[in-house]
Amino acid sequence: MKCTRSVPRVVNRVGRASRRSTFHAPRPSQRRRLNGQAAANDSILPFTIRVILGAGAGAALYQGSKHLHLPDLHAEAPTAPVEVKLEKPKKTKGISKEENRDNISSQHLQVKKSWENPGVYAWGSNSARVAAPDSDETLIKQPRRIPFFDGVLLRDIKLDRNFGAAITEKGDLLQWGAGFSRDVTQPTPTLTGKGLTAVTISRDRIIALGSNGKVYSLPVSHEDQVKGAKPMESSWIPFWSSQAKVSYRLLQPQNMGWGEKVSSISSGLEHALLLTSNGRLFSAASSSEEFPSRGEMGVPGLSWTTRPPGPYDQPHEITSLRGFEITAIATGDFHSLVLDKEGRAFAFGDNGSGQLGFDLSGESPYIDAPSLLPISRLYSGTNLSPRVTSVSAGGSNSFFTVDATRVAQPGEGSTAQIGLGRITADTWASGQGILGTLGTGRWTHIQGTPTKIKALSGLFEFDEKNDTVVPIRLKRLSVGSTHVSATMDNVTHVKAGTSSSTDSRNDTNWGADVLWWGGNESYQLGMGKRNNLALPGYIAPLDSAAEKAIGKRREEHRFQITPRHKVHVNGRKVSMEQRVECGRMVSAVYSGV
Repeated sequence: MKCTRSVPRVVNRVGRASRRSTFHAPRPSQRRRLNGQAAANDSILPFTIRVILGAGAGAALYQGSKHLHLPDLHAEAPTAPVEVKLEKPKKTKGISKEENRDNISSQHLQVKKSWENPGVYAWGSNSARVAAPDSDETLIKQPRRIPFFDGVLLRDIKLDRNFGAAITEKGDLLQWGAGFSRDVTQPTPTLTGKGLTAVTISRDRIIALGSNGKVYSLPVSHEDQVKGAKPMESSWIPFWSSQAKVSYRLLQPQNMGWGEKVSSISSGLEHALLLTSNGRLFSAASSSEEFPSRGEMGVPGLSWTTRPPGPYDQPHEITSLRGFEITAIATGDFHSLVLDKEGRAFAFGDNGSGQLGFDLSGESPYIDAPSLLPISRLYSGTNLSPRVTSVSAGGSNSFFTVDATRVAQPGEGSTAQIGLGRITADTWASGQGILGTLGTGRWTHIQGTPTKIKALSGLFEFDEKNDTVVPIRLKRLSVGSTHVSATMDNVTHVKAGTSSSTDSRNDTNWGADVLWWGGNESYQLGMGKRNNLALPGYIAPLDSAAEKAIGKRREEHRFQITPRHKVHVNGRKVSMEQRVECGRMVSAVYSGV
């Protein structure tokens, strides 16, 4: 009897790689985002080749079975079709346009709630009652509002795991946390009536900047503020002065020019940088415990024993930067970054983890003079000309954003010069990465040469308003001691329902993307989980209760931050925005003016 074998049909299936951006656009119908790092589509085999391959494979299998004594092969039964269930459309009859917008967009609801309920969300370490002053919990695992700040707008906020400091809309300093006082459980005014605009913190002191350019340094401890030396202050009454209510010191740079004043401040654990309106840079000791000794002051040879006569915390001009108009400053725990008007970046201080952007030298773990970063080497061999646009630092890490412009290369033909002038926005990181703080996906102890954060580089989106493709830059980078948050400068929309909008039922607002990564030992990333992240990722919306009240949505739930916009708060119209602040094991989002 003749044996019959059934040969299975061989089908060659070739998949197509999906092209998607690192960031998921909240409203695909209104904006499209392109990722410069997206992989190219896989090639598709022609149908004729697939048929030949299928027939050849089948014949080879049949011939081989004669010698290998394979059992009978039978084609598999077709898989039962999967039942497709369509989502029922949400009811729209009988509800207002605004209610419909809340239903269809999580981002719209977040923008709305941020305007209706300004305040502060905080999370992370609460061992000193910083993230939640009214709670005995040692860890706050997800964003939680601080009731004291409900309806309150702030100019600035800085957080340490032992204390918190904030500047109110009126320019007064608020302090809280066990490092300030174990007996005071709510934010308390300390330095008032100075018109403060910004605040930064060191190990044990608070540095605050006034609108008049004065820089105030006061101890964190309430006890030290009460018992310490208090300066005499002039009064509005002629020839009348009185003693200040709290102890503080003035950090006054010498030889200031006409109309020149301090315009920006930044502090590490032991040192502070003071930038003037004329682009000059000064440094000063910012702690009562230790004098800076790792070169972070930017003055070669300066130490406790070699300092000039006068107060230990007197500002010193960094003379090697004269002639460079400085526009931005940043400080880590023991290092400093500086950016000038021409897009050149300088670094000095501790380089034990490569945080200065230079490979670690065995001769010295620090650099005590401003050194120019060779950013152009990062683009060697490309047709891109780099320019540093911002510097950020925290802990033992540094970050640089760069605009890389497409330029013509010698010998390029006209066809190869397509895209001349096109800008690509990149983000680079250096320093300690064992907790994932570099954001590169690698767990590295030391990273000297800056490495690109691919998830935040080479991003583009389509700007429908201007009908063009634009690069997505970083708007703000907040660096804590071990974790980081990046606020993207993507296209936003906050005019839904206004006279300048289409006012349709489906016209919704959306904010800017916010990503988080790094150490998470105190739940400072706000994910509700404790694992560290080596790649930038999203967190859930801050107001989870409002999200749950709406019910299920088809879109992804993630936190987006509200950009600056004029809104009515407490019966008055103000210009406000949400901002992120990463501190030492603590994070916060606040409503800022």
